[in-house]
Amino acid sequence: MHPATLTARALGRAYLARQLLAQREAMTALDAIGHLVGMQSQAPKPPYYGLWSRLVDFRAEELSALLRERQAVRVSVMRGTVHLVTAADCLQLRPLTRVLYEGLLRSNYRTRLAGLDPWDVAAAGLELVREEPRTARDLARLLAERWPGHDPNALGQAARYLCDVVQIPPRGLWGHSGQPTYATIESWAGRPVSSDPSIDAVLLRYLGAFGPASVMDAQTWSGLTRLGEVMERLRPQLRVFRSESGRELFDLPDAPRPDPDLPLPARFVAEYDNLVLSHADRTRVISDAARRIIAARNGQVPGTVLLDGEVRGTWKVEQPRKSAVTLTVTPFHRRLTDGEERALAAEGEGLMTFTLHGGAEGEAAPGTQEFTVVFADPAG
Repeated sequence: MHPATLTARALGRAYLARQLLAQREAMTALDAIGHLVGMQSQAPKPPYYGLWSRLVDFRAEELSALLRERQAVRVSVMRGTVHLVTAADCLQLRPLTRVLYEGLLRSNYRTRLAGLDPWDVAAAGLELVREEPRTARDLARLLAERWPGHDPNALGQAARYLCDVVQIPPRGLWGHSGQPTYATIESWAGRPVSSDPSIDAVLLRYLGAFGPASVMDAQTWSGLTRLGEVMERLRPQLRVFRSESGRELFDLPDAPRPDPDLPLPARFVAEYDNLVLSHADRTRVISDAARRIIAARNGQVPGTVLLDGEVRGTWKVEQPRKSAVTLTVTPFHRRLTDGEERALAAEGEGLMTFTLHGGAEGEAAPGTQEFTVVFADPAG
């Protein structure tokens, strides 16, 4: 029997349902982070907006409490980037993705660490972080005292790339700022990373949150290679489909695959959200032309807007004063219709309220809030 073909629209509906963006879900923030297998988090705020877009009555304090209570952590894992993950997932994902950081170190810092064994640097860095949590700046300075004449930044990066460390609060807390400060995963989570992490289990969870997906999609999401042999091992327990281009797609048998005509709400997707980063072929939610518009050489990924399940523009929030928020939406290629603007304006008011109060109620008297939605000229 030939595998059934799934259109881009069908793939998009399945994807958004699993990403909790077809409708807001009544689940805890911890459960959502676990379901999504983490949320990309180079900047502290995007996961808060990402959870607000996905969950019923999400409050920023719920996520801040998870970070303070060590149930969720900020750690470098998939694709060589910082993610917000559950503490339990950190113990599995960090050892699986450590190889990415070894590769980054070889490609980016080999010359600047010439004459040194990076693992010696990492061992020294680990001892420093075991003594007490260290900022990146302090770690670099202390390592440079041991190896004078070498680039302090390269020394600090070697330690942070190779050591199993997490960024600890107040970094990542709503309303707080400051440099990343690092502690060992074992000291912070109370357990060492797994000595036998399961890539099979992680790939099955990836399909649950991002499928149906190809081997190349899974490799794009994780940054890992040679996942074809893993998918072959899993094949007997998976369903197999084809994309319109003929690429083989794998999926969990009972995962949701909604009707391609399922109506979808307008949504604001956070900066750096894995929604737009986790497939080799991303046309299920964003066209190649739109993808080129949001691509940035410095690695920044803007917030995006979803209309009828498709990325149709970008958004940015600015807060010129304590009680005022401006939301600017920049559509792609053409102006939005009146109906599309109304849908985004209604959803955007909730986003601006969240920006001011983090989802908490009763913090402002009537008339003290100023919301402005601006629709800019189309980009591209």
